[in-house]
Amino acid sequence: MNRDQSDLHIDELLADPFGGNIEIPGSEAVKAEKEQVRLVDVLPEENKEKAIQLAGQIDHKNMQSIVLYGSQAQSKLLNFSHDMINHVQKKDVGEIGEILGELMKKLEQVNPDDLQSKKKGFLARMFGRVSSSLQEVLSKYQKTSVQIDKISLKLEHSKNALISDNKLLEQLYEKNKEYFAALNVYIAAGELKLEELKTKTIPELKQQAESSDHNQMAVQEVNDLIQFADRLDKRVHDLLLSRQITIQSAPQIRLIQNTNQALAEKIQSSIVTAIPLWKNQVAIALTLLRQRNAVDAQQKVSDTTNELLLKNAELLKNNTIETARANERGLVDIDTLKKVQESLISTLEETLTIQEEGRIKRRQAEEELMMMEGDLKQKLLTIKER
Repeated sequence: MNRDQSDLHIDELLADPFGGNIEIPGSEAVKAEKEQVRLVDVLPEENKEKAIQLAGQIDHKNMQSIVLYGSQAQSKLLNFSHDMINHVQKKDVGEIGEILGELMKKLEQVNPDDLQSKKKGFLARMFGRVSSSLQEVLSKYQKTSVQIDKISLKLEHSKNALISDNKLLEQLYEKNKEYFAALNVYIAAGELKLEELKTKTIPELKQQAESSDHNQMAVQEVNDLIQFADRLDKRVHDLLLSRQITIQSAPQIRLIQNTNQALAEKIQSSIVTAIPLWKNQVAIALTLLRQRNAVDAQQKVSDTTNELLLKNAELLKNNTIETARANERGLVDIDTLKKVQESLISTLEETLTIQEEGRIKRRQAEEELMMMEGDLKQKLLTIKER
Protein backbone atom coordinates (compact mmCIF):
# COMPACT_ATOMS: atom_id res chain seq x y z
CA MET A 1 0.00 0.00 0.00
CA ASN A 2 1.18 3.52 -0.78
CA ARG A 3 2.33 5.16 2.44
CA ASP A 4 0.86 8.61 1.58
CA GLN A 5 -2.53 7.06 0.97
CA SER A 6 -2.24 5.10 4.23
CA ASP A 7 -1.34 8.22 6.22
CA LEU A 8 -4.27 10.09 4.64
CA HIS A 9 -6.65 7.30 5.62
CA ILE A 10 -5.29 7.16 9.17
CA ASP A 11 -5.47 10.96 9.59
CA GLU A 12 -9.13 10.87 8.66
CA LEU A 13 -9.81 8.16 11.23
CA LEU A 14 -7.75 9.90 13.91
CA ALA A 15 -9.76 13.10 13.46
CA ASP A 16 -12.30 11.60 15.88
CA PRO A 17 -10.10 9.63 18.35
CA PHE A 18 -12.99 8.72 20.63
CA GLY A 19 -15.03 7.08 17.86
CA GLY A 20 -18.32 8.98 17.97
CA ASN A 21 -21.67 7.31 17.68
CA ILE A 22 -22.28 5.64 14.37
CA GLU A 23 -25.23 7.06 12.53
CA ILE A 24 -26.91 5.49 9.57
CA PRO A 25 -25.64 7.62 6.73
CA GLY A 26 -28.01 9.35 4.44
CA SER A 27 -27.77 9.31 0.72
CA GLU A 28 -25.33 12.26 0.64
CA ALA A 29 -23.03 10.68 3.21
CA VAL A 30 -23.10 7.37 1.35
CA LYS A 31 -22.29 9.18 -1.87
CA ALA A 32 -19.34 10.99 -0.20
CA GLU A 33 -17.98 7.69 1.15
CA LYS A 34 -18.26 6.10 -2.27
CA GLU A 35 -16.17 8.91 -3.70
CA GLN A 36 -13.35 8.21 -1.20
CA VAL A 37 -10.60 5.79 -2.12
CA ARG A 38 -11.23 2.58 -0.24
CA LEU A 39 -8.35 0.66 1.30
CA VAL A 40 -9.46 -2.51 -0.43
CA ASP A 41 -9.12 -0.79 -3.81
CA VAL A 42 -5.39 -0.12 -3.33
CA LEU A 43 -4.49 -3.55 -1.96
CA PRO A 44 -2.64 -6.07 -4.15
CA GLU A 45 -5.01 -8.45 -5.94
CA GLU A 46 -4.02 -11.36 -3.72
CA ASN A 47 -4.69 -9.43 -0.51
CA LYS A 48 -7.84 -7.90 -1.98
CA GLU A 49 -9.31 -11.38 -2.45
CA LYS A 50 -8.36 -12.27 1.12
CA ALA A 51 -10.05 -9.10 2.42
CA ILE A 52 -13.25 -9.86 0.49
CA GLN A 53 -13.29 -13.46 1.81
CA LEU A 54 -12.56 -12.27 5.37
CA ALA A 55 -15.36 -9.68 5.18
CA GLY A 56 -17.74 -12.46 4.24
CA GLN A 57 -16.67 -14.40 7.36
CA ILE A 58 -17.60 -11.57 9.73
CA ASP A 59 -20.85 -12.69 11.34
CA HIS A 60 -22.91 -9.74 12.53
CA LYS A 61 -25.02 -12.10 14.61
CA ASN A 62 -21.99 -13.04 16.75
CA MET A 63 -21.27 -10.02 18.95
CA GLN A 64 -18.25 -11.66 20.61
CA SER A 65 -16.46 -12.15 17.31
CA ILE A 66 -15.64 -8.42 17.24
CA VAL A 67 -13.46 -8.78 20.35
CA LEU A 68 -11.24 -11.37 18.66
CA TYR A 69 -11.28 -9.80 15.20
CA GLY A 70 -7.64 -9.17 14.19
CA SER A 71 -6.40 -10.08 17.67
CA GLN A 72 -3.94 -12.65 16.33
CA ALA A 73 -2.12 -10.03 14.23
CA GLN A 74 -2.21 -7.56 17.14
CA SER A 75 -0.84 -10.20 19.50
CA LYS A 76 2.08 -10.92 17.19
CA LEU A 77 2.60 -7.19 16.76
CA LEU A 78 2.72 -6.84 20.55
CA ASN A 79 5.37 -9.56 20.77
CA PHE A 80 7.21 -7.82 17.95
CA SER A 81 7.17 -4.55 19.91
CA HIS A 82 8.57 -6.34 22.96
CA ASP A 83 11.36 -7.78 20.81
CA MET A 84 12.16 -4.31 19.53
CA ILE A 85 12.31 -2.87 23.05
CA ASN A 86 14.50 -5.71 24.32
CA HIS A 87 16.83 -5.35 21.36
CA VAL A 88 17.25 -1.61 21.87
CA GLN A 89 17.72 -1.97 25.63
CA LYS A 90 20.44 -4.60 25.23
CA LYS A 91 22.49 -2.46 22.86
CA ASP A 92 24.88 -0.01 24.43
CA VAL A 93 26.20 2.21 21.66
CA GLY A 94 28.08 4.20 24.29
CA GLU A 95 30.38 1.23 24.88
CA ILE A 96 31.49 1.34 21.24
CA GLY A 97 32.04 5.07 21.58
CA GLU A 98 34.21 4.48 24.63
CA ILE A 99 36.30 1.90 22.74
CA LEU A 100 36.79 4.33 19.84
CA GLY A 101 37.70 7.08 22.32
CA GLU A 102 40.21 4.76 23.97
CA LEU A 103 41.68 4.02 20.54
CA MET A 104 42.14 7.74 19.83
CA LYS A 105 43.89 8.25 23.17
CA LYS A 106 46.32 5.41 22.43
CA LEU A 107 47.03 6.79 18.95
CA GLU A 108 47.78 10.19 20.47
CA GLN A 109 50.15 8.75 23.08
CA VAL A 110 52.92 8.43 20.50
CA ASN A 111 53.77 12.05 19.80
CA PRO A 112 55.12 12.55 16.25
CA ASP A 113 57.54 15.12 17.69
CA ASP A 114 59.18 12.29 19.66
CA LEU A 115 60.10 10.65 16.37
CA GLN A 116 61.86 13.73 15.04
CA SER A 117 65.64 13.78 15.19
CA LYS A 118 66.79 16.65 17.38
CA LYS A 119 70.25 18.07 17.80
CA LYS A 120 71.80 17.13 21.10
CA GLY A 121 74.30 19.04 23.15
CA PHE A 122 77.93 18.11 23.53
CA LEU A 123 77.40 16.22 26.79
CA ALA A 124 74.42 14.34 25.34
CA ARG A 125 76.51 13.25 22.39
CA MET A 126 79.33 12.25 24.71
CA PHE A 127 77.05 10.00 26.79
CA GLY A 128 75.04 8.54 23.93
CA ARG A 129 71.66 10.12 24.76
CA VAL A 130 70.58 9.90 21.13
CA SER A 131 70.62 6.12 21.20
CA SER A 132 68.91 6.10 24.58
CA SER A 133 66.14 8.40 23.31
CA LEU A 134 65.56 6.16 20.30
CA GLN A 135 65.22 3.10 22.52
CA GLU A 136 62.72 4.92 24.73
CA VAL A 137 60.60 5.85 21.71
CA LEU A 138 60.76 2.29 20.37
CA SER A 139 59.72 0.87 23.75
CA LYS A 140 56.84 3.32 24.05
CA TYR A 141 55.68 2.57 20.50
CA GLN A 142 55.79 -1.20 21.02
CA LYS A 143 53.79 -0.94 24.25
CA THR A 144 51.18 1.30 22.63
CA SER A 145 51.02 -0.97 19.56
CA VAL A 146 50.16 -3.97 21.74
CA GLN A 147 47.40 -2.01 23.46
CA ILE A 148 46.02 -0.85 20.11
CA ASP A 149 45.95 -4.45 18.85
CA LYS A 150 43.85 -5.39 21.90
CA ILE A 151 41.48 -2.51 21.19
CA SER A 152 41.29 -3.67 17.56
CA LEU A 153 40.04 -7.05 18.73
CA LYS A 154 37.34 -5.35 20.82
CA LEU A 155 36.35 -3.22 17.85
CA GLU A 156 36.24 -6.28 15.58
CA HIS A 157 33.95 -8.01 18.07
CA SER A 158 31.73 -4.91 18.28
CA LYS A 159 31.60 -4.64 14.49
CA ASN A 160 30.53 -8.28 14.14
CA ALA A 161 27.89 -7.72 16.82
CA LEU A 162 26.54 -4.70 14.92
CA ILE A 163 26.39 -6.65 11.66
CA SER A 164 24.61 -9.49 13.44
CA ASP A 165 22.18 -6.99 14.97
CA ASN A 166 21.40 -5.57 11.54
CA LYS A 167 20.59 -9.05 10.24
CA LEU A 168 18.19 -9.52 13.17
CA LEU A 169 16.70 -6.08 12.57
CA GLU A 170 16.21 -6.97 8.91
CA GLN A 171 14.20 -9.99 10.01
CA LEU A 172 12.17 -7.76 12.32
CA TYR A 173 11.63 -5.35 9.44
CA GLU A 174 10.29 -8.14 7.22
CA LYS A 175 8.00 -9.30 10.04
CA ASN A 176 6.80 -5.73 10.44
CA LYS A 177 5.95 -5.64 6.73
CA GLU A 178 4.00 -8.88 7.14
CA TYR A 179 2.08 -7.45 10.10
CA PHE A 180 1.41 -4.28 8.10
CA ALA A 181 0.04 -6.31 5.19
CA ALA A 182 -2.06 -8.52 7.50
CA LEU A 183 -3.52 -5.51 9.32
CA ASN A 184 -4.38 -3.92 5.99
CA VAL A 185 -6.37 -7.03 5.10
CA TYR A 186 -8.19 -6.95 8.46
CA ILE A 187 -8.90 -3.23 8.13
CA ALA A 188 -10.05 -3.52 4.51
CA ALA A 189 -12.31 -6.45 5.40
CA GLY A 190 -13.76 -4.50 8.32
CA GLU A 191 -14.36 -1.45 6.13
CA LEU A 192 -16.07 -3.65 3.52
CA LYS A 193 -18.29 -5.16 6.20
CA LEU A 194 -19.10 -1.70 7.58
CA GLU A 195 -19.95 -0.48 4.10
CA GLU A 196 -22.21 -3.46 3.60
CA LEU A 197 -23.91 -2.89 6.94
CA LYS A 198 -24.40 0.85 6.40
CA THR A 199 -25.49 0.74 2.77
CA LYS A 200 -27.43 -2.50 2.59
CA THR A 201 -27.98 -4.68 5.66
CA ILE A 202 -29.04 -2.01 8.19
CA PRO A 203 -31.25 -0.02 5.76
CA GLU A 204 -33.00 -3.22 4.59
CA LEU A 205 -33.53 -4.48 8.14
CA LYS A 206 -34.72 -1.03 9.23
CA GLN A 207 -37.19 -0.93 6.35
CA GLN A 208 -38.49 -4.35 7.35
CA ALA A 209 -38.87 -3.24 10.97
CA GLU A 210 -40.74 -0.10 9.93
CA SER A 211 -43.11 -2.09 7.72
CA SER A 212 -43.91 -4.47 10.57
CA ASP A 213 -46.03 -2.63 13.13
CA HIS A 214 -46.15 -5.27 15.81
CA ASN A 215 -42.70 -6.88 15.42
CA GLN A 216 -40.68 -5.27 18.23
CA MET A 217 -37.92 -7.89 17.87
CA ALA A 218 -37.19 -6.57 14.37
CA VAL A 219 -36.52 -3.13 15.88
CA GLN A 220 -34.19 -4.72 18.43
CA GLU A 221 -32.40 -6.54 15.67
CA VAL A 222 -31.86 -3.22 13.91
CA ASN A 223 -30.48 -1.73 17.12
CA ASP A 224 -28.22 -4.75 17.68
CA LEU A 225 -26.95 -4.45 14.15
CA ILE A 226 -26.22 -0.75 14.68
CA GLN A 227 -24.34 -1.62 17.88
CA PHE A 228 -22.44 -4.31 16.01
CA ALA A 229 -21.49 -1.78 13.32
CA ASP A 230 -20.38 0.64 16.04
CA ARG A 231 -18.21 -1.99 17.70
CA LEU A 232 -16.79 -3.06 14.34
CA ASP A 233 -15.98 0.55 13.52
CA LYS A 234 -14.15 0.92 16.83
CA ARG A 235 -12.37 -2.36 16.23
CA VAL A 236 -11.25 -1.17 12.78
CA HIS A 237 -10.07 2.03 14.43
CA ASP A 238 -7.98 -0.03 16.91
CA LEU A 239 -6.52 -1.97 14.02
CA LEU A 240 -5.66 1.31 12.30
CA LEU A 241 -3.77 2.36 15.43
CA SER A 242 -1.94 -0.97 15.42
CA ARG A 243 -1.11 -0.43 11.77
CA GLN A 244 0.25 2.98 12.67
CA ILE A 245 2.66 1.22 15.02
CA THR A 246 3.96 -0.85 12.11
CA ILE A 247 4.27 2.29 9.97
CA GLN A 248 6.30 4.02 12.69
CA SER A 249 8.37 0.92 13.39
CA ALA A 250 9.65 0.73 9.81
CA PRO A 251 11.68 4.01 9.88
CA GLN A 252 12.72 3.31 13.46
CA ILE A 253 14.19 -0.04 12.45
CA ARG A 254 15.92 1.54 9.46
CA LEU A 255 17.27 4.33 11.68
CA ILE A 256 18.78 1.79 14.07
CA GLN A 257 20.16 -0.18 11.14
CA ASN A 258 21.69 2.94 9.60
CA THR A 259 23.27 3.87 12.93
CA ASN A 260 24.65 0.36 13.33
CA GLN A 261 25.92 0.42 9.75
CA ALA A 262 27.59 3.80 10.27
CA LEU A 263 29.27 2.52 13.45
CA ALA A 264 30.34 -0.69 11.72
CA GLU A 265 31.82 1.32 8.83
CA LYS A 266 33.57 3.63 11.30
CA ILE A 267 35.00 0.63 13.14
CA GLN A 268 36.01 -1.01 9.85
CA SER A 269 37.70 2.21 8.78
CA SER A 270 39.58 2.34 12.08
CA ILE A 271 40.65 -1.31 11.84
CA VAL A 272 41.68 -1.48 8.18
CA THR A 273 42.67 2.14 7.53
CA ALA A 274 43.45 4.28 10.57
CA ILE A 275 45.39 1.74 12.63
CA PRO A 276 47.50 0.32 9.73
CA LEU A 277 48.12 3.87 8.48
CA TRP A 278 49.23 4.91 11.95
CA LYS A 279 51.55 1.91 12.21
CA ASN A 280 52.99 2.55 8.75
CA GLN A 281 53.62 6.20 9.48
CA VAL A 282 55.25 5.42 12.81
CA ALA A 283 57.37 2.72 11.15
CA ILE A 284 58.42 5.20 8.46
CA ALA A 285 59.22 7.82 11.09
CA LEU A 286 61.27 5.31 13.08
CA THR A 287 63.12 4.26 9.93
CA LEU A 288 63.87 7.87 9.09
CA LEU A 289 65.03 8.41 12.66
CA ARG A 290 67.37 5.43 12.39
CA GLN A 291 68.64 6.76 9.08
CA ARG A 292 69.18 10.15 10.63
CA ASN A 293 71.11 8.61 13.50
CA ALA A 294 73.18 6.61 11.01
CA VAL A 295 73.88 9.78 9.02
CA ASP A 296 74.85 11.58 12.23
CA ALA A 297 77.15 8.71 13.18
CA GLN A 298 78.70 8.70 9.70
CA GLN A 299 79.12 12.46 9.92
CA LYS A 300 80.84 12.08 13.26
CA VAL A 301 83.18 9.46 11.78
CA SER A 302 83.92 11.76 8.85
CA ASP A 303 84.49 14.72 11.16
CA THR A 304 86.77 12.66 13.40
CA THR A 305 88.68 11.32 10.38
CA ASN A 306 89.12 14.79 8.93
CA GLU A 307 90.20 16.15 12.28
CA LEU A 308 92.69 13.29 12.69
CA LEU A 309 94.04 13.86 9.19
CA LEU A 310 94.47 17.55 9.87
CA LYS A 311 96.24 16.90 13.16
CA ASN A 312 98.50 14.29 11.57
CA ALA A 313 99.27 16.63 8.70
CA GLU A 314 100.18 19.40 11.14
CA LEU A 315 102.32 17.02 13.18
CA LEU A 316 104.03 15.75 10.03
CA LYS A 317 104.70 19.30 8.95
CA ASN A 318 106.22 20.22 12.30
CA ASN A 319 108.31 17.05 12.44
CA THR A 320 109.55 17.57 8.91
CA ILE A 321 110.54 21.16 9.55
CA GLU A 322 112.27 20.31 12.81
CA THR A 323 114.08 17.41 11.18
CA ALA A 324 115.21 19.61 8.29
CA ARG A 325 116.42 22.22 10.68
CA ALA A 326 118.25 19.61 12.70
CA ASN A 327 119.85 18.19 9.56
CA GLU A 328 121.01 21.61 8.40
CA ARG A 329 122.46 22.49 11.77
CA GLY A 330 126.21 21.71 12.39
CA LEU A 331 127.52 19.57 15.16
CA VAL A 332 128.82 22.65 17.03
CA ASP A 333 127.37 26.05 16.41
CA ILE A 334 129.62 28.96 15.43
CA ASP A 335 128.23 30.95 18.28
CA THR A 336 129.21 28.19 20.64
CA LEU A 337 132.73 28.14 19.21
CA LYS A 338 132.94 31.90 19.52
CA LYS A 339 131.81 31.76 23.09
CA VAL A 340 134.27 28.96 23.82
CA GLN A 341 137.08 30.87 22.16
CA GLU A 342 136.20 34.06 23.96
CA SER A 343 136.08 32.14 27.20
CA LEU A 344 139.42 30.53 26.41
CA ILE A 345 141.06 33.85 25.51
CA SER A 346 139.62 35.42 28.60
CA THR A 347 140.97 32.54 30.65
CA LEU A 348 144.41 32.87 29.08
CA GLU A 349 144.45 36.60 29.61
CA GLU A 350 143.42 36.20 33.21
CA THR A 351 146.06 33.50 33.63
CA LEU A 352 148.75 35.73 32.18
CA THR A 353 147.64 38.57 34.39
CA ILE A 354 147.75 36.37 37.42
CA GLN A 355 151.23 35.13 36.44
CA GLU A 356 152.43 38.67 35.92
CA GLU A 357 151.07 39.74 39.22
CA GLY A 358 152.78 36.71 40.78
CA ARG A 359 156.16 37.66 39.29
CA ILE A 360 155.81 41.20 40.53
CA LYS A 361 154.92 40.03 43.99
CA ARG A 362 157.84 37.59 43.95
CA ARG A 363 160.20 40.38 42.96
CA GLN A 364 158.92 42.58 45.69
CA ALA A 365 159.28 39.71 48.11
CA GLU A 366 162.83 39.08 47.00
CA GLU A 367 163.69 42.74 47.45
CA GLU A 368 162.10 42.76 50.86
CA LEU A 369 163.99 39.57 51.78
CA MET A 370 167.24 41.11 50.65
CA MET A 371 166.49 44.20 52.64
CA MET A 372 165.60 42.10 55.63
CA GLU A 373 168.79 40.08 55.19
CA GLY A 374 170.87 43.26 54.95
CA ASP A 375 169.19 44.69 57.99
CA LEU A 376 169.87 41.44 59.82
CA LYS A 377 173.51 41.46 58.85
CA GLN A 378 173.88 45.03 59.86
CA LYS A 379 172.25 44.29 63.13
CA LEU A 380 174.59 41.37 63.77
CA LEU A 381 177.68 43.43 62.96
CA THR A 382 176.56 46.03 65.36
CA ILE A 383 176.21 43.50 68.11
CA LYS A 384 179.74 42.12 67.53
CA GLU A 385 181.38 45.52 67.78
CA ARG A 386 180.07 45.95 71.25
